[in-house]
Amino acid sequence: MPSDINEETALLRPPQRKRTPLPKLQLSIIMLIQICAPIASQSIYPYINQLVSELDITGGDEKKVGYYACVLSALAFDVSFPLLTAESWLSVESLFFLTQSMTVLQWSRASDYVGRKPILMIGLFGTATSVLCFGLSRTFWALVVSRCLCGLLNGNVGVMKSAMGDLTDRTNRAEGFAYLPIVWAIGASTIPGQNKPHILAEGEGDRTLQTDIPRRRSGPRPLRELLIFPVIISVSNYVALGFLDTSLRALLPLFLAMPIEIGGLGLSPPKIGLILSAYGLAIGLFQVLFFARMVHRFGEKRVFFNGIITCLPIFALFPIMSMIARHFGLSFIIWALVGCVLALGTLMDTSFAAIFMFVTASAPKSSRGSVNGMSQTLVALARAIGPAMSTSLFSLSVQHNLLGGYMVYLVFFVLSGFALILAGRLPDEIWDDVDE
Repeated sequence: MPSDINEETALLRPPQRKRTPLPKLQLSIIMLIQICAPIASQSIYPYINQLVSELDITGGDEKKVGYYACVLSALAFDVSFPLLTAESWLSVESLFFLTQSMTVLQWSRASDYVGRKPILMIGLFGTATSVLCFGLSRTFWALVVSRCLCGLLNGNVGVMKSAMGDLTDRTNRAEGFAYLPIVWAIGASTIPGQNKPHILAEGEGDRTLQTDIPRRRSGPRPLRELLIFPVIISVSNYVALGFLDTSLRALLPLFLAMPIEIGGLGLSPPKIGLILSAYGLAIGLFQVLFFARMVHRFGEKRVFFNGIITCLPIFALFPIMSMIARHFGLSFIIWALVGCVLALGTLMDTSFAAIFMFVTASAPKSSRGSVNGMSQTLVALARAIGPAMSTSLFSLSVQHNLLGGYMVYLVFFVLSGFALILAGRLPDEIWDDVDE
């Protein structure tokens, strides 16, 4: 008897469904709106240190520039650790995610009542306004308020996934969701390469989004009725993945930048930028070229499960690279292992599109916005906690020589194991869309 047959395996295979063509025009508009999010949230990275210096926030003390840049980009970091200064702003913005978590559920739930288009337009207007306010700010607290506005007024991250679910069905959803990560990667990669400031036409999508998602005759269900097993298990796995992903993205540049003597690789900023750019490009290309094929071949659960598995060797390779670098320097082996980490991270990123499909299918269509809003609220909190925890543990491990300075990797190796157990609770077959 084949090993992949269990009590959940259907006796008769369901008939092969004919693939529904993707609505290319509407998806293109969704992608245009999506690309504004990483541009707005990460556009401060190239110039934040210079901005802090020029605004005389530090009182002439250049040593404090990294601290204030850290606060603007990642408020949750514990700045009591001397290792987390200028390097810490390279990670995700905890301030942005924390404020976003306060309103994303409300914006997403509102889209169930009034439709997706009005909320998307409000989100674009809020994003453009907050970016403009940031550029015109002349005090530290004005900068902080503008970054908070960027998160508070932008609920598009959840609404766009709901719109994507409305525009696709089970036969073509893998192809549709495969484009979300690459659009984010493109948006995040364009900003560091710009040499001059530009005012982006973020409102263009408002004028070209001609058709709206049709409103349901019956309103969305109360949140309490949505707390069913499919929703809980899907959202829980999404939160676990978001936590591990942002923790890794905070640790990787920190590990690459720290001197070899304290557990890093001591790479220069240009090399780190090249590595991270190649990483983002690889993720985007792999998603578009292979994600849909992987889902059709292996199924959504196996794609997600295999992506979570890669976290184990990823976190295990960090101390191995450190020990090799201490004994042999930056040899060919180090670069080969860095390549392995990036390749595994690329495979890990396929889990996002897979879990998006689980979350989308877990709720009735009339309440899809509410479920996506709930998931984005929780994952925003996880993304705020992840980098703060990982970078703080890195400093603790190094400063107190915990497990030779490698305790942080053991902690996240164990947490990856728990995430793997949680992933195993997902059903082998994704749920069919529920109308009500």
